[in-house]
Amino acid sequence: METKENILMKKYEVGRMLGQGAFAKVYYGRNLRTGQSVAIKVIDKQKIVKVGHINQIKREISIMNLVRHQNIMHLEEVMATKTKIYFVMEYAKGGELFKRIVKGRFKEETARTYFQQLICAVDFCHNRGVYHRDLKPENLLLDEDGNLKVSDFGLSALSESKRQDGLLHTTCGTPAYVSPEVISRKGYDGAKSDIWSCGVILFVMLAGHLPFQCRNLMDMYRKIAKGSYKCPNWFSSEVRRLLSKILDPNPNTRISIARIIEHPWFKKGLTPKHPVEIKAGMDKAAIEMDIVEKTLELDDMELAKPDNLNAFDIISLSSGFDLSSLFVSQDQKDNARFTSTSSAACIVSKLEDVAHQSGFKLMKKERGSFKLEGCLKDALSIDVEIYEISPSYHLVEMKKSRGDLMDYQHLLRQNIKTAFEEIVWSWLGERQHN
Repeated sequence: METKENILMKKYEVGRMLGQGAFAKVYYGRNLRTGQSVAIKVIDKQKIVKVGHINQIKREISIMNLVRHQNIMHLEEVMATKTKIYFVMEYAKGGELFKRIVKGRFKEETARTYFQQLICAVDFCHNRGVYHRDLKPENLLLDEDGNLKVSDFGLSALSESKRQDGLLHTTCGTPAYVSPEVISRKGYDGAKSDIWSCGVILFVMLAGHLPFQCRNLMDMYRKIAKGSYKCPNWFSSEVRRLLSKILDPNPNTRISIARIIEHPWFKKGLTPKHPVEIKAGMDKAAIEMDIVEKTLELDDMELAKPDNLNAFDIISLSSGFDLSSLFVSQDQKDNARFTSTSSAACIVSKLEDVAHQSGFKLMKKERGSFKLEGCLKDALSIDVEIYEISPSYHLVEMKKSRGDLMDYQHLLRQNIKTAFEEIVWSWLGERQHN
């Protein structure tokens, strides 16, 4: 039944919510004229202005009109009002590839089929000077026929984004899937970085878990930097050899997409076919960006935003980082993580408040590492790590090192979350502590 409340711009009937993040919600929709199913991404304009993401939205519009391909989510149109931006997109009835992986690892033939489609789409992007920079199973969707569709180009970059050294320099992506050179922050080749992420995805499809699993973020980064992983015994020798070439920590010797396509394992069962490019002129992108610009009320909406906040805040939305929690022990699942745009000094000050209010001692172990220690024998003890993502953006991880789990969870709910409420950007894995 149609009502005025669920009709958008007299064009689309809006139905159930399919998913949500910090800045947007995605709904199922139906084109009233054609009856076609669509997905409608509703972006809160005030929130993206607050964090300086308007240019990112414009870039995403431009890129999605540039890379229109059979294995890439199709952007139908963009609409906007004073408070919202609407992306009307192709509807992927099969949902996220991630959700299928959670149910169990794939057979080699199934993983290869998805990997072939992924490489086809990524190659198409690279040939048009587009680098995705956040490839992960959550951003790979499936249509009703089970065909893979690459989605979410919000962190993508164009060739013109390269600096004079010919490299990209923005640190972004989802930690478990980023390449060593992105972590090093010394500049990276967008194509080589995407290839690394494709290798991690292939490993996850075949193994059912991440190649680089660690108890904390820094240990995981160390493993990534060394390319240190172990293939399960059911991996065939051919796929092991291919993965060793893709998950090469040296981008200069890492395999190219052209060589992946020629690899014997990749070519098995591959039906040669020309990529289908869905035509769309750049005039459409220009019109859509103009729609967004004309509806911006920057004078009314401009809010204080943190300096140097970059696209790495995707961590705060990322179930990709939380993917590791599906395959680790229970005590690690009880870790608490949050992101903050406040300074490290402010975070430490809040820790001091928690210690004072709870009768704990706060001890500094080393740079960025602290311990909240109860005063009684065998009392609760919590390790706290503060990681700098950028000068004004931090990731904080807390984990129980000693004491009763229920005491830890009570302190977390009643004291820690209350003390940090004003400076937390987003709690990661929030559902674990409700």
